[in-house]
Amino acid sequence: MKKALLSMLFGLLISSSVFAQQRVITGRVVSEEEPEGLIGVNILVKGTTTGVITDLDGNYTIQVSDDATALVFSYIGYISKEEVIGNRSVINVTLSPDSQNLDEVIITAYGGTMDKGNFTGSAVSLKGDKIADRPINNVVNAIEGQAPGVITTSASGQPGATPTVRIRGVGSVNSSSDPLYVVDGVAYDGNLSNLNPSDIEDMTILKDASSTALYGSRAANGVIMITTKKGRKNSPTFNLKVQQGYSGRALPEYDRVNPEQYYPLVWESLKNSRLGSGQTAEAAAQYASTNLIDNVLKYNIYDVPNDQVVGLDGTLNPNAVNNFEGLDWYDFLQRTGDRKEYNLTYSGGSDKTDFYSSFNYLNEQGFIIQSGLERFTGRVNVNTQATDWLRTGLNLSATMSEGNNTRSTGSSSYVNPFFFARNIGPIYPVYAQNMQTGGYVLDANGNRIYDTGNLSEYGLPSRGADASAGRHAVQETLLNYDAFDRDVISGRAYVEATFLKNFTFRTNISTDMTSLLNIGYDNQIVGDGAPAGRTNRENIRTNSLTFNQLLTYSKVFQDKHFVEALIGHENYDLQIDRTYLGKQDQILAGNIEPDNFVTTTSATGRVDVDRIESYFSRLNYVYDDKYSFSASFRRDGSSRFYEDVRWGNFFSVGAAWTIDQEAFFNSSYIQLMKLRASYGQVGNNKVDGYYPWQALYDLGYNNASEPGILQASLAARDLVWESNNTYDIGLDFAFANRFQGTLEYYYRESQNLLFEVPLSLTTGLSSRFQNIGTMSNQGIEFSISGDVVRSNDLTWNVGLNVSTFNNEFKKLPFEEQIEGTKKYEVGSSIYDFWLRDWYGVDPETGDGLFRADEYAEDDENIRIVGSDTLTVDQGNARFHYAGSAIPDFFGGITNTVTYKGFSLSVLMSFSVGGDIYDGIYGGLMDAGTEGGALHTDILNRWQQPGDITDVPKMDVTGAADTNVASDRWLTSASYLNLRSVNLSYTLPKPFLERIKVKNAVVYLAGENLGWASSRKGMYVSGTFNGTTSNTYTPARSFTLGVNLTL
Repeated sequence: MKKALLSMLFGLLISSSVFAQQRVITGRVVSEEEPEGLIGVNILVKGTTTGVITDLDGNYTIQVSDDATALVFSYIGYISKEEVIGNRSVINVTLSPDSQNLDEVIITAYGGTMDKGNFTGSAVSLKGDKIADRPINNVVNAIEGQAPGVITTSASGQPGATPTVRIRGVGSVNSSSDPLYVVDGVAYDGNLSNLNPSDIEDMTILKDASSTALYGSRAANGVIMITTKKGRKNSPTFNLKVQQGYSGRALPEYDRVNPEQYYPLVWESLKNSRLGSGQTAEAAAQYASTNLIDNVLKYNIYDVPNDQVVGLDGTLNPNAVNNFEGLDWYDFLQRTGDRKEYNLTYSGGSDKTDFYSSFNYLNEQGFIIQSGLERFTGRVNVNTQATDWLRTGLNLSATMSEGNNTRSTGSSSYVNPFFFARNIGPIYPVYAQNMQTGGYVLDANGNRIYDTGNLSEYGLPSRGADASAGRHAVQETLLNYDAFDRDVISGRAYVEATFLKNFTFRTNISTDMTSLLNIGYDNQIVGDGAPAGRTNRENIRTNSLTFNQLLTYSKVFQDKHFVEALIGHENYDLQIDRTYLGKQDQILAGNIEPDNFVTTTSATGRVDVDRIESYFSRLNYVYDDKYSFSASFRRDGSSRFYEDVRWGNFFSVGAAWTIDQEAFFNSSYIQLMKLRASYGQVGNNKVDGYYPWQALYDLGYNNASEPGILQASLAARDLVWESNNTYDIGLDFAFANRFQGTLEYYYRESQNLLFEVPLSLTTGLSSRFQNIGTMSNQGIEFSISGDVVRSNDLTWNVGLNVSTFNNEFKKLPFEEQIEGTKKYEVGSSIYDFWLRDWYGVDPETGDGLFRADEYAEDDENIRIVGSDTLTVDQGNARFHYAGSAIPDFFGGITNTVTYKGFSLSVLMSFSVGGDIYDGIYGGLMDAGTEGGALHTDILNRWQQPGDITDVPKMDVTGAADTNVASDRWLTSASYLNLRSVNLSYTLPKPFLERIKVKNAVVYLAGENLGWASSRKGMYVSGTFNGTTSNTYTPARSFTLGVNLTL
């Protein structure tokens, strides 16, 4: 691309000269999509640098010498075309879209680029036009389903939230597995929601060591390179984009029983518990009816006496009438979210200077009350050719954002609205109501009162034991405050000098500065802050400075040998300044500033520093566009490690053979056949904080006025970074002038993994981190895309990517270690489930059965069924490997259909195989609840001898055995997500010309339109480890947009 632009400029300069024996050729360049003419098509006289570009109507005029043989027409996104001149003076050309995009340029580390055909590494590029018109608030949301080998969590519904990304498996156990994000050539230390997606020109995901090794100790988990837009010379453009939309909940709620079903179920659990203790059926039924309301659930929403809500036969009283309203808490927590976005850009340039400027405003309110994001972003990017040998540029951006967060991080926290609303029984109202009449209880001002479940002063009972008495998700969400205010300035500046014809020296200086203020408040009335009230302020200032120097040599020898060499040096300096203040005992209501609180509960501050110094080099060699070789080396010194082991070496080598360029390969059907392979080692320095090698001490352990400290960790001077050794072999192909794809295999081994190793108690500490552990990831990736249909008016482009990865521990510092629902041991994976072996339900007793770990003849809990030894005692249940959260394969499908001015794009992401432990569902299947919600599957419970079912009997006593963690709660993790749909219409060009508009597009876009999975309500793509949690589920959005270019 760079060479083409330079050639074009040079051609423009010389084409105005009239040479001897020259003649003039004119013509027009069009396409099927642009029959009125293509603007800016590059036209070169073959074998020379003489060239011109087409004007606004696609017309051109070029002077050629008599010995000129052909004209070459090239345009980004279209297949280049060569036309023989002969005796013609008029040459009109129709270009065809290049669905294969074989001339694509891959952006590589430190501003480098490589032609796709000569690239030896593994990378995926997402272009800006695939991002800009999607109504997303975080650029990372554009990745899901788009790149082979890359799996993401689905974005949370919290506006501005960043999905988690994994590239080629899991790189670490106790350290970070996140990729390195690089924005405009520099590692980015800000929140990715700071970036305006409309500013993105390209997002390239580097996957193998050959493409990532130049980032050394931070590239173990892959690199995502984001490049922002620049202006185009001689093309001043003003663009306005307006979006208006709304959002709601993408995932429905779990199916839960209603009050009419709920009371008999709880009654049944009480009755069965008494039967188990030896009472008669009549006595047990009488006990259940008598105690159901008065001693267990406490709330009676019907107009019948408490002991008559459920009769002795276990059915709801047919005369009972529900007096209560407002029993679904989600009705008061959810709303229709609103989204507004306005984006302005102005860009252009002259022969020597180009510029790009943008301003964006986003206001997005989530579908949960008190959640939202308001963001202002601005960017100015200017590049100028100061002299024929000196080029310089400045790219500045600023972001101001503020928002409110929903407290959904603690899965079982009472203040979490998803946990509370999902798990409270269907008989407890949001507002206090009279137990006899059902009428609302009002305060002295005539206002409704939130029912916190403990309003004895109003003559109301307390909620049941499992119904969170004393808490109220709606009231707490409205009264509490959890907000942030973030200001960001990012700058990228460079000076580039060319000398001795083939040398380029470039120096870059970059900074990312973030000022983040977190504001928290817990009210005086209900919840964690009651009755005193408490507030907190956290101020985090993050400043990073990167300064590098790059020397590049690039030359083509004898028209066949291309050599590019790079050497560089870089300094990275990160400083994080934190202060925190917490106070309680609020003085005046309505004022949450710290001065309005009496007692200081916490006042802390610290400064963290992280520094890296690096030396690196890269060599690329291409022979005759057939054989490519690349090598890179980097030496990093990190402040996180002791000085004797601070420096590490990282490297890669790669090679590619473009078979279709060989003389023996003579096939017009195949346009690309390239075999490539690479190997390299990269590192992960994000290990246990910023000072893992130092002995650390905790402050604040004072004895009255005497200061005291407590040792927190021992020195670990031998600690080094985790390393990743990666092999990659791939085949890139293109055929039929329509399709292109990639097939590749990788093997990635993570070594020196960080684990806590037990210490002798004489040290005063229980453990320390050491580099002991090895884990591997390996997989196959396949992608293919192309035009299935291509005609004058209709084009249908389809893309498919499918990937696998297998994970295995190779070395561990222990024989086994249980982590929640998983167990780590050599030969297993990080996501293998280790759970009790659930057998089913005893058809005679309704008890839950597990395969027994031990057999004792006198154990009354043992059951022998066929050859299986079973037990009803969860304490004697056998544990086993029950499956894995790792899918068999995952990927995405894209479909884009264009017909005349209409275009429809559909993106689906999918995952097939693997299991998920649905602990939320398990909680809703509690056989002995006393006020908690129940799933409708509980209606399939065992009720009488002979029942064949997989749901045990209701039993408030026996539930302790049947509700425990086991493979009973495992279900399929497969899903299909309709991730994005975009329907657009481009207005006709003749109409636009009349109104003086270059381009106008109207579109309707939808995001997260629906999931198909094994269970309704389950957030199946929220984590990688195969567990569910009560968190902010994804939002489904519909947006109407207009994009105008003037």
